[in-house]
Amino acid sequence: MFEAGIQLKEEYGAENVFDFSLGNPNVPPPDIFQRVLRETAEDDRPGVHGYMPNAGLSETRSAIARYLSDVHEMTITVDHILTTCGAGGALNVVFKTLLDPGDEVIIPTPFFVEYRFYIDNHGGTPVLVTTNDDFSLDMAAIEKAVTEKTKIVLINSPNNPTGAVYDARQIDALSRLLKEKSAALGRDIYLVSDEPYRDIVYDGMSVPSVLSRFSNSIVATSYSKNLSIPGERIGYIVLSPELSDISAVTAGMVLCNRILGFVNAPALMQRVVTRLQGVSVDSAIYQKKRDLLYAGLTDIGYDVEKPGGAFYLFPRTPIDDDVAFVQALQKYNILAVPGSGFGGPGHIRICYCVDDNTITGAMNGFEKAFHEFR
Repeated sequence: MFEAGIQLKEEYGAENVFDFSLGNPNVPPPDIFQRVLRETAEDDRPGVHGYMPNAGLSETRSAIARYLSDVHEMTITVDHILTTCGAGGALNVVFKTLLDPGDEVIIPTPFFVEYRFYIDNHGGTPVLVTTNDDFSLDMAAIEKAVTEKTKIVLINSPNNPTGAVYDARQIDALSRLLKEKSAALGRDIYLVSDEPYRDIVYDGMSVPSVLSRFSNSIVATSYSKNLSIPGERIGYIVLSPELSDISAVTAGMVLCNRILGFVNAPALMQRVVTRLQGVSVDSAIYQKKRDLLYAGLTDIGYDVEKPGGAFYLFPRTPIDDDVAFVQALQKYNILAVPGSGFGGPGHIRICYCVDDNTITGAMNGFEKAFHEFR
């Protein structure tokens, strides 16, 4: 899709191509980020660009721990934090540490497509379970999927590609289920929550804490979306202070951060985010884009759940073949991604982290493609 976009823009001009294919934030980083970045880059003290402990800079981890202690209303310390090369790096470190060959990872669908590869990297087996029609968690499906090989349940809230936010009721129910299954199997099951969109939520919603609800929980996240810096590859892992065998798990993650080739998270960005805890882009900007796109598509007749967070819409396609519908959209210079790649066939993912003109300019093509099949 990325290459198709380049080709179409060369042929028709960038202003005539409506590219919704990539979740690349178009809202600039907060002004304070630019100031802190410049000040940090001018720091010429000896050793600031040198090696560090593989878990990351102590001052960075301490700042994150203080902030998260308030967010999750529990005591989180520097020993519970590991800085990483983004959320993707964080998840690979988690899987490398926890998974033995053949261990199963349960993933509610639709899901971020790269999860399959991350799990495969470390000998695990992804087990896909359906969600409800509104993309909320289907507890019966998750319960049925748990076996003696289950090691991890992986959730992503707000979700990519649907924008669904799992509320406290769902997280409480999931926590109860995993406690019961862990006890029955005599085996630790870990809840891993991928949360790079935690601060991008709408309509007064909030993302409930998994750390305070389930002892064997781990959060992987990044600053890619809340600071609009995905190319800087900076994120972190936070372990529940009540995690089973936490010393061994922490030591394993520190080792895996190194041997996977990350070594440590980027030093410059660690020093920058140390001073930016709690800072985020204005999610109201994305909410306006969501509302603009949602209103336009529903007026045409598309069936789409209104997302509570992130910056994606996941409408149902007017035909079952979502790949064919994506190809039809390309006739109108609209680039979207088939939902089947995310485990959601019969849908398309539309990223609305784009200029408002891209959204309004695409509506004519969305309407023509829709009626072409209706």
